[in-house]
Amino acid sequence: MRILKPLWLLLLLAVALVFPLLFPNPTVTTMMIFALLFAAIATGWNIISGYTGYVALGHTAFFGIGAYALALMCQDWHIPGGYEPFYLIPVAGLVVLPISAFFGWIALRVRRHTFIVITIAMFFVVQLLAYNLRFITNGSTGLSLPLPTDWSGDFYNIPFYYVTLLLLLISLAVSWWIRNSKFGLGLLAIRDDEDRAMGLGVRTNASKLAAFIISAVIVGMAGAIWAYFVESIYPASTFDPNFDVAMALMAFLGGLGTLSGPVLGALIVELAQQYFTIQYGQNGYYLIVYGALFLIVIIFMPRGIIPTARDLWRKYRVARSQQVIEVNLATTPAASKGASTDTEKKEGINL
Repeated sequence: MRILKPLWLLLLLAVALVFPLLFPNPTVTTMMIFALLFAAIATGWNIISGYTGYVALGHTAFFGIGAYALALMCQDWHIPGGYEPFYLIPVAGLVVLPISAFFGWIALRVRRHTFIVITIAMFFVVQLLAYNLRFITNGSTGLSLPLPTDWSGDFYNIPFYYVTLLLLLISLAVSWWIRNSKFGLGLLAIRDDEDRAMGLGVRTNASKLAAFIISAVIVGMAGAIWAYFVESIYPASTFDPNFDVAMALMAFLGGLGTLSGPVLGALIVELAQQYFTIQYGQNGYYLIVYGALFLIVIIFMPRGIIPTARDLWRKYRVARSQQVIEVNLATTPAASKGASTDTEKKEGINL
């Protein structure tokens, strides 16, 4: 089993690498770009909300800040379209870093429902600033990003696909490292019992803030990729509260606090949303799907798909092993009886 797991991971990575070559249709690659992008977002969001238990519903603020940061850098530095804007994506993450540190320092002074309310308020504050700071954001008119004129046809989506895949792999690597490090153990202890973790020596405030910042930086870089891909950004579309609902739903659906759960949830939810958008247009049908999925998860899979499937597999293995034990116990007495009869016969002959 230990050998099979790396093989499965390598197989999935190989499929992801050759996917745009096997399915070059722009519609298909566009759907996968959005799915991989939200998988990275949900993975980043899971670092704070899944590992610490602090459910944040304002991360779209950092998504939008990353998008506007890239747009402003391209505009002010006269960056042409092509591969150059991709090099600025980490810079957009660095722009998000101090802002997320400030907001995290404020929000993480409280717990539970109060923390959720503060993160929502934080989102609306940033959204209002995007509308009103016209000398920076251009208000509701929005900003445009450079067009990669050298890319056309089926190739246009290819660079975006691989850059998005790279961000997802980095997000998964960071999430895996955190979960398997002493820092991650401290975060999980905070999720289980923060007061007890503090008593055991975990630096809870610093750990929560670090997780919040890492999460926000990943989401901010995803926002930068999204902005360059859609070519123009506006406050209403960039600071969309549905994004917060989507990233939370994806993590909860796949399995909050797991490594692969947010990715699975993002693939399911985002591909379904893209399908409904293509089939029925921007009529909000995908919001009905969001609501239905939330109800299904809460009622039937409160821990998510991955933990539920893992529990079912464990129960199946336990039941299977019990059946084997019962069969062995049922056959053992007969064998013992036969062996004892043979022994008695031999003893009678000897006598």
